[in-house]
Amino acid sequence: MTKKVILVWFRNDLRIHDNEILFEAVHKGDIVIPVYFFDPRYFKTNAWGFQNTGVLRANFLIETVAKLKDNLQQLGADLLVFQGKPEELLSTLCAKYDVTEVYHHREVAKRETRISELVETALWKEKINLKHFIGHTLYHKEDLPIPIKDIPDSFSAFKKKVEKESFVRPTLPAIQNMVTHPHLETTTLPTLQDLGFTASAIALAETASTVVKGGEDEALMVIDRTLAPDYDDVDDYNLVSPYIANGAVSPAFYYHKIKENNLPAHKKKYERLILRLLWRDYFRFMLKKHPNIFFKNHQPEKDIAASVEKLRALQDREINEPLIEALLHDLFHKGNLTYEHREILAAYLLAELNVNHVAGASFFEEHLVDYAPSSTYGYWLHLAGFGTSTKDNLKMDWKELAKKNYRVRAEAK
Repeated sequence: MTKKVILVWFRNDLRIHDNEILFEAVHKGDIVIPVYFFDPRYFKTNAWGFQNTGVLRANFLIETVAKLKDNLQQLGADLLVFQGKPEELLSTLCAKYDVTEVYHHREVAKRETRISELVETALWKEKINLKHFIGHTLYHKEDLPIPIKDIPDSFSAFKKKVEKESFVRPTLPAIQNMVTHPHLETTTLPTLQDLGFTASAIALAETASTVVKGGEDEALMVIDRTLAPDYDDVDDYNLVSPYIANGAVSPAFYYHKIKENNLPAHKKKYERLILRLLWRDYFRFMLKKHPNIFFKNHQPEKDIAASVEKLRALQDREINEPLIEALLHDLFHKGNLTYEHREILAAYLLAELNVNHVAGASFFEEHLVDYAPSSTYGYWLHLAGFGTSTKDNLKMDWKELAKKNYRVRAEAK
């Protein structure tokens, strides 16, 4: 009898707990081959001169992949790691290990879906099926009360609909064991230098006062720490969002942890955290409903190239606004800001530097550790006043936003 060999192609799902593709592969396959690709397309400079992945996020990603590899090794398996395009490497791997099927999580942004299509075409030539899973949202697509094409553009209407008529699925347990190929090849992770970063950029990554360290184990500790009853720091969701972005933890897992810790005294805090998860779902579903909408230029009167030049100059430019200087420093040296601070900084850049929203989002794409296509570009479109949920487009200037939050005002002094 021929053994069923399933290759698990990891992308933004770098965990062993609550991971449907890994859970299904372990339970349905005789042999499981876990693989991750450091795709060179993500480490290039885009058309506007920004990096698709800045050095801080690249370092965070390497740490996360390393922890996944370590966790799989503790189960008696391993993670194969390669530098290269998956559509060029997967066919050879499938032939080498007699793979019968490939599992992966489907994405929604144009670049990611295009890569899936290229992989599917390459595997089809070898008569190997690429099985798609949908597991990056809080509310599973199959559990939505209406088709995605009928989801209301209004965020409040979307929120009311899903909370009333849907549910968040329970999480899957962490994998406890795995049978992999007995002669799996040995692979190593690339360094930042291997990924093309300069010595000065690597020095920044080594000395930066980062607020998050990559890996599934770190993700679970951060969640427990930030949900503790005595935790009352302005940093909470933004410390967890990098792990959600690369899949070291699932939004459903975080949601259920929030619910478990939902003490009456902290009700507003936990409602705010869940609201962030709902906005994340909303942006992903809107990008599916309105393909590529967040990446289109809605401000043609604002030259993108000129905007990029202004943004690229910010690292060497003095700004006579202490709060904005502080926020830019944290963006460049930590790759992380609270969402309230991101809103203030984006509003400043839109109004005072007159930047185009596409350039602004691309700027954040390079520097944020928790970059996610739909959320980052979706937020910028709303801040520029062209968002899909028109009621939620920004109506305050950056100084009003700063006054709105006492902790932001305190930091500006």
